[in-house]
Amino acid sequence: MVGFNARSVGELRQAFHEAVADDLATCEEVGKAPQRPYSGKVMLRIPPEVHARTVIKAHAMGKSLNQ
Repeated sequence: MVGFNARSVGELRQAFHEAVADDLATCEEVGKAPQRPYSGKVMLRIPPEVHARTVIKAHAMGKSLNQ
């Protein structure tokens, strides 16, 4: 995980670039690829009504929403 903070947008951009550069340098030093594997989880926003209907439909089919 890369963390950074700042007091202004300009400082935030600079801190972000420095944090990423540090992370890439560390990855290179330890011989690790800079990308982490994907979890398979996707977060998205949908209208509450659509969420409710899909949960009801899944339960009617004997499944969870994730299934």
